[in-house]
Amino acid sequence: MSKVIKTGICSYGMSGQVFHAPFIQVNPGFEFTAVVERSKDLARKRYPNVKVYTSVEDMLADKELELIVVNTPNYTHFNYVKAALEAGKNVVVEKPFTVTTADAQTLIALAKEKGLLLSVYHNRRYDSDFKIVRKVVNEGLLGDVLEAEIHYDRFKEELSYKKHKEEANPGTGALYDLGSHLIDQGLQLFGFPKAVWADIRIIRRESLVDDYFELVLYYDNLRVRLKCSYLIREALPSYQIHGRIGSFIKTKSDIQEAQLQRGLMPDSPDWGAEAPHEWGLIHTTIDGKMVKQYMPSTNGNYMEYYQGIYEAIANKAPNPVDPKDAENVIRIIEAAFQSSKEGRVVNL
Repeated sequence: MSKVIKTGICSYGMSGQVFHAPFIQVNPGFEFTAVVERSKDLARKRYPNVKVYTSVEDMLADKELELIVVNTPNYTHFNYVKAALEAGKNVVVEKPFTVTTADAQTLIALAKEKGLLLSVYHNRRYDSDFKIVRKVVNEGLLGDVLEAEIHYDRFKEELSYKKHKEEANPGTGALYDLGSHLIDQGLQLFGFPKAVWADIRIIRRESLVDDYFELVLYYDNLRVRLKCSYLIREALPSYQIHGRIGSFIKTKSDIQEAQLQRGLMPDSPDWGAEAPHEWGLIHTTIDGKMVKQYMPSTNGNYMEYYQGIYEAIANKAPNPVDPKDAENVIRIIEAAFQSSKEGRVVNL
């Protein structure tokens, strides 16, 4: 790699420490050049050469930087992405892309006008569990899929220490947070639906934001159910896919986040490898014979996303996550809130 992309990260909280800095540091195509930390000095302790700014605005003025990672609270995404694009920077923005579809469209148009890369960090496409689900569906091992259910559940009555996640501001709540992952995975597997129905609620005692939802995405001969609750102590399998000739049942078992939180780097041995007891169960017919067995998963690897970003900037390769995909996620979130409020199916 002859080109090195100097990169700045807008925040060094959990997402900066866990989901971005390690991959930028390990990939030789990037340099972790700058970060915003307003009071702490955590980044420089781990990455001694990084420049620390106290505001996003100051970091955007750094002419060295070619790529900016916007990983600030959801409601700030639009303003920071817009400012970065106007400063001539390529941008990776955390999910959810924006709070509204209109904001997403504005940013997509601005990036196109400036000739810059704009990508959304839908990293869960690169989880080991989702990768094997996608393989099973795409290879037609279940026949025509008729029903799918994807869960992202937690058991946590107490509120998050991240106050911005628990305040009743635009873009907060489980549907924008975890729902963005579920919706993106549903769209990646099955395309854009014809309609959506939703039930969105608050179930924790002290919560001010939604922490439970159920969405149903309507297709011609398929229903996709997306569910999340913060009060599930004994979780069901995260993926339940049923087709005309078979079923696939899979836990949510990607270990990358846990590895990163333990301080491992993405070039560690056995990165993203699932334990055999987490493999998915397939029960189907292959070549006329009934098959019921556990299928090994491909290793999860968020580096595939960052390598895709490198190739897109350096070699004009396709964007690993087209912002139009992320705009479609926001379209469904907006329709889901309308459905839940009005108690009806909303056509898309």
